Amino acid sequence: MRYENPLKRVQRLKRVTARPTQTSDRVPPGQFVTDRFPVLHYGSIPEIDLATWEFRVWGLVENPVSLDWEEFRALPETTITRDIHCVTRWSKLDTTWSGVLWRDFLSELDIRPQAEATHVMFHCYGGYTTNVALDVLDDDDTMFAWSYDGKPLTPEHGWPLRALVPKKYFWKSAKWVRGVEFMAGDRPGFWEMNGYHMEGDPWREERFGW
Repeated sequence: MRYENPLKRVQRLKRVTARPTQTSDRVPPGQFVTDRFPVLHYGSIPEIDLATWEFRVWGLVENPVSLDWEEFRALPETTITRDIHCVTRWSKLDTTWSGVLWRDFLSELDIRPQAEATHVMFHCYGGYTTNVALDVLDDDDTMFAWSYDGKPLTPEHGWPLRALVPKKYFWKSAKWVRGVEFMAGDRPGFWEMNGYHMEGDPWREERFGW
């Protein structure tokens, strides 16, 4: 699988996409605003067949579940508009997403984390993983998104499903997500094992773990 370090692209992206902003209350330190939607990810875009697509919930939950695409897509849909911030220093404002909110996902499927569960690991087609704390996910704007700007996600942006965790750097909003593992304690995902911060708070500039 090809290793692509997105930090090598930030200066070129800044030259071609940056614009001045007066919205510093919405833009974290060290970020520039872009009207484009840069594409950065580890490895190649996976080939996914909805006929065999499966989403699993396992780990420290009382009731592990498995859903096919039709079952997942039947979950209640919500549309939200949020700003997103990439660790490579670009921010895009007022992005609109549709999908199932994390809280609705848990309630509709009666997913009950065990008492010792504190974090989850998102697992994705292609092998990517990333970790997020449960108290971060318990918010009104975290979701599994299947559409962006009123249209289904494109493959380069995570079709058919991605996580959306807008209060964290965008690497936490895992593309091509296929499952969530509930864990006791934190554990690094792919980029966290390669030097990125375990938390990834853009307002604290938690880019790297050293």
